[in-house]
Amino acid sequence: MTGLSVIVTLPPYADFAAEVARHPLVGGLRLNTVMPIRGFDGTLDTSPALEPVLARLADLGPPLWVDLKGRQLRVVGGAVPPFTEVRVSHRLKVNVPCDAYFDDGREHARLLEVDGERLILADSPRRYVGPGESVNIVDPSLEIEGTLTAADHAYLDAMARVGLQRVMLSFVERPSDPEEVRSLLPDAELVCKIESQRGLDYVAREGKRHGRLMAARGDLYVEVPRPHLVLGALRQIAEADPDAIVASRILGSLARRTVPDSSDVSDVAFLLGLGYRTFMLGDEVCLRRDSVLAALNLLGAIAAEV
Repeated sequence: MTGLSVIVTLPPYADFAAEVARHPLVGGLRLNTVMPIRGFDGTLDTSPALEPVLARLADLGPPLWVDLKGRQLRVVGGAVPPFTEVRVSHRLKVNVPCDAYFDDGREHARLLEVDGERLILADSPRRYVGPGESVNIVDPSLEIEGTLTAADHAYLDAMARVGLQRVMLSFVERPSDPEEVRSLLPDAELVCKIESQRGLDYVAREGKRHGRLMAARGDLYVEVPRPHLVLGALRQIAEADPDAIVASRILGSLARRTVPDSSDVSDVAFLLGLGYRTFMLGDEVCLRRDSVLAALNLLGAIAAEV
């Protein structure tokens, strides 16, 4: 099979960045905007600190994609157990009680009250919950105030000055989401990350009209009503956009050991069978040189067998 392309998530100060960028399968680089940048505190005033990092990553060669968080709920500040309060990146409303999920859905806590951006819980995960961690509230009554965060605005400001246009936007659920990005960066080339049931409804209505689609499986798996429904979601996105990207939970076992899990290999083959030809490797497997290069080589080997 030919035509495989991989987008690699690069830590902003990785000393192996140039080597990874030269790999023949690498068709793009992703900067996850939750990564810390020296001199940047998430505000517009400190956006000039982003410019040298953006310019340096763009100079590596492959197209650089800046991943904005949009309405994705993320922990702001840290919480040390025992705790019953978590602050998140957006003010929200939801009918309580309901469940809040942490750690890609592996942990949950009962949400008793919401006070703006404060989540008041009955209990908490038995571990430190760090800033930037994703929080999922899977309830049809959920209303999140606003879309782009202050950090998103700062990145768009810096991108305009550096001359970059490629944006990934998390949790796209309505046409106004990509339109808001283009109002700030008119020439933006957008990837719309589909990560929720409302996102799937958006795909059914709009298809790829407002930007290339991405099946962002990490949050999408948590957000669909039943685990097996992620399979139909993956098919729906691939059918709506033959050039769709698939991301998250790809070859994650290589972050922990040199031999991948059998299920990881079969998973990639299944995604190729659905028609996906662009894969995005996530944070975990890309933090170390050896694991990201192993993942790239394994993706190529699996594609050759399918």
